[in-house]
Amino acid sequence: MLVELSLKQKFLTLCGITAAAMAASLAIGQRLIPQSILTGIVFYLISGDRPATVYASIVSLPRDLRTAVIFLKLNLSLYRYERAGATVYQIFERVVARHPNKTAFLMDDGRLTFAQVKQLAERTAAHFYAKGFRKGDTIALLMETRLEYPCIWLGLSKVGIVTALINSNLRKETLRHSITVANSKAIIVSTELAGAIAEINEQDGIKGLPVHLFRTDGADASSSDPLPDAEDLRLSVDSGSSSSNVDLSGIPNDISPKDKLVYIYTSGTTGMPKAAVITNLRYTFMALGCYYMLSFRDDDIIYNSLPLYHSAGGMIGVGSVLLCGVTAALRKKFSASNFWTDCIRYKCTVAQYIGEICRFVLMTPPKPTDTQHSVRLMFGNGLRPQIWPQFVSRFNVAQIGEFYGSTEGNSNLLNIDNTMGAVGFVPNFAKAIYPVTLIRCDEETGEIIRGQNGFCIKCKPGEPGVFVGKINPKKALNSFVGYADKAASEKKVLHDVFRKGDIYFNSGDILVQDLLGNYYFKDRTGDTFRWRGENVATSEVEGVITTIVGLKDCAVYGVDIPETEGKAGMAAIVDPEGKVDMEQLAAGIRASLPAYARPLFIRVLSEVPMTTTFKLKKRDLQVDGYDLAKIKDPIYFLQSNGTYRLFTAEDHETIKSGKARL
Repeated sequence: MLVELSLKQKFLTLCGITAAAMAASLAIGQRLIPQSILTGIVFYLISGDRPATVYASIVSLPRDLRTAVIFLKLNLSLYRYERAGATVYQIFERVVARHPNKTAFLMDDGRLTFAQVKQLAERTAAHFYAKGFRKGDTIALLMETRLEYPCIWLGLSKVGIVTALINSNLRKETLRHSITVANSKAIIVSTELAGAIAEINEQDGIKGLPVHLFRTDGADASSSDPLPDAEDLRLSVDSGSSSSNVDLSGIPNDISPKDKLVYIYTSGTTGMPKAAVITNLRYTFMALGCYYMLSFRDDDIIYNSLPLYHSAGGMIGVGSVLLCGVTAALRKKFSASNFWTDCIRYKCTVAQYIGEICRFVLMTPPKPTDTQHSVRLMFGNGLRPQIWPQFVSRFNVAQIGEFYGSTEGNSNLLNIDNTMGAVGFVPNFAKAIYPVTLIRCDEETGEIIRGQNGFCIKCKPGEPGVFVGKINPKKALNSFVGYADKAASEKKVLHDVFRKGDIYFNSGDILVQDLLGNYYFKDRTGDTFRWRGENVATSEVEGVITTIVGLKDCAVYGVDIPETEGKAGMAAIVDPEGKVDMEQLAAGIRASLPAYARPLFIRVLSEVPMTTTFKLKKRDLQVDGYDLAKIKDPIYFLQSNGTYRLFTAEDHETIKSGKARL
């Protein structure tokens, strides 16, 4: 106790010196950091009875002070915009006024300046208002990445029309569902995707589709027109005004920051896509959040090869352009082999990634362009810790801004200090204004564990738990608007978490926090399974196998075994060339994984069942299981000596009968 007290006394002196120095040097404009923040930091630093807490406080002090300053700037900007009632379109107008002739978007050999983006948006707004569309209406946008993509939904937002950003890869029933679940009154479709709309429009029994169809350009003269009744939007907009000035006087100025802006859909890996509601305020927070926290520069050029209907590409990437004034280089479809070539061509200084993009790029053969680029920062989510050091070393990327979050959620994290493997952090002193935490759960089922008092139990450092965020509708940081489907929204909300009446957003993800406040992704609830009395985190097994097989796509999931408790592990590896060496794989698995975590089955896939956000469709693979009647791919079966051999029909029957000794 005497030693601990002495340490605290010394540390308190250090705190006083540090706080004084920081207060003297860290000024924002002409005002110093508020005394309340410094006081909170000092109390945070000297709190706790254990030396470990004091150590963690010292180590994280520079990071946490820097974060406090940036966070204050972000919140001041959000407060000013919200107080002024500024919508995304109105903030964009301020950006245009600052530099109208600056390039906003680049793609192939084309470009749009900020003034040109505004002009196209205004013409779109005027045309649809003249057509009778009004605030609160929804229009579905089905289009591959083009320069005009953000201009269309931006123009609709000026009227108050909500744009449903439809995944351009959807077809048939899933496409019809995405259009109708948002109550769309019209569809804007590009020519190359017109056939997808025609297909569902002609199906018998398909009801509820909008009757208003707009095509973004004329029909291809070399083929029959699948939508002969669709209006040519480009022709209509261009003919609506030949001058740069568009008459918008009739459009009411009654849009608020809390009004809906767009619908962005979940990836649909476990069912039909859900339309997440994105308000003007939510969009502003996400765009400004990355801009401030990752210290973007006004002259940055962001390489954005992500789909624009997705939150990363369309909200964070495009939002940085519209609301912050940076430039973005777009690509119609991601290409691993052209990633750095494009970055060099467009002189990009920042690049985005999602899912497995970094691994795809790392799999390309080494070439001079690997380090001839000017990219200093890459940001996104999904960079596996197993390849993180190899990626930054080979491509000479100074900073990785890995973030965590969902399209609809209020629980977002961002790694701003290059902590390898971390998805972000929350300083202890910031938990009052950004109340996110981990709560105990059953890792296999995802069911929340409550204490004897009926409330949830917070996890300790190092203890896995479900990541949750307190919902406060009055704050952009903590609000949760949910989905177009209210029933789906309610499923994501937890009630009476730490006290009666409080509500929290349930992310459905299992994370771990260390003593310094860094968070690490562990697994999705429901993905973790239990085998031989132990919990198996699929993401960890996937990381090991991916490394062994040369960065090939891999998905790990649990499958039921008759008459056996828990679920056995099964791995699906994409290997169309048949290059995976099963002996080498087995040896690597034995060396890297405990017996309970080793997959009982390995399926070698000839094609990639992947979503457009670069995630393997694990649910489909799990439904197939190891049923040889459904699967034509070879399946390998784990032997008692740790090797794998081909799984046979006889093996299948033995397992089905419950006689297998596993």
